[in-house]
Amino acid sequence: MDGLPETPFARRYDAVLLDIDGTLVDSNAAHAAAWSDAFAAHGRHHSPQQIRPLIGKGGDKVLQELASLDSESGEGKAISEARARIFQERYLPTITPTPGARQFVEWLIDSRLTVVVATSAKADEVKGLLAVCGGQALAGNATTSDDAERSKPDPDIVVAALKKSGAPAGRAIMIGDTPYDIEAATRAGVATIALRCGGWDDARLQGAVAIYDDPRELLERIRTPRLYSDSL
Repeated sequence: MDGLPETPFARRYDAVLLDIDGTLVDSNAAHAAAWSDAFAAHGRHHSPQQIRPLIGKGGDKVLQELASLDSESGEGKAISEARARIFQERYLPTITPTPGARQFVEWLIDSRLTVVVATSAKADEVKGLLAVCGGQALAGNATTSDDAERSKPDPDIVVAALKKSGAPAGRAIMIGDTPYDIEAATRAGVATIALRCGGWDDARLQGAVAIYDDPRELLERIRTPRLYSDSL
């Protein structure tokens, strides 16, 4: 493992399929605010609190479920483009890593594991988000909403990430923070480790093989073989 000690985690898995928003960076509230601002700019009013439960799904589903808008319609495209611009300019500079995210990313990069980003974010947002947690090296091996016909919680992004990893489903693990990560991974035949730092409680994260507070706790468990083994 390139100098890192072998762990049960590394023996069990060949690939990590890794979400970003809410998992590595504390961005879920910012995404909800950016959507709210974009809707308001087009005469539609949806509060961040109303939008927040949908964060983690693809933008096409947010538009459809919240406003009955097709993402390919003129208004749908305009709102999506406004959201992307508002997020980049107004909110991205304020975002911080989730607890332990930088250290966890460093561990992943140094490990023998194949790491593939599996996110509903657009490709042009991924580099900026990964820079927040020191994960720029992962940007070249990412699957995004641009690589899938259907966004989370449909399994397409996870299926694409799994294919890119070259690992069989039973040797891969998804790490995410929303019920939509769990649903997408489950439908792709991949188990999920869920993190609470995205704002979801344990009841909504059912279906994960383990639930931890944040990347810091997950890394501590990975580095302590008995604790990690006992938690699964």
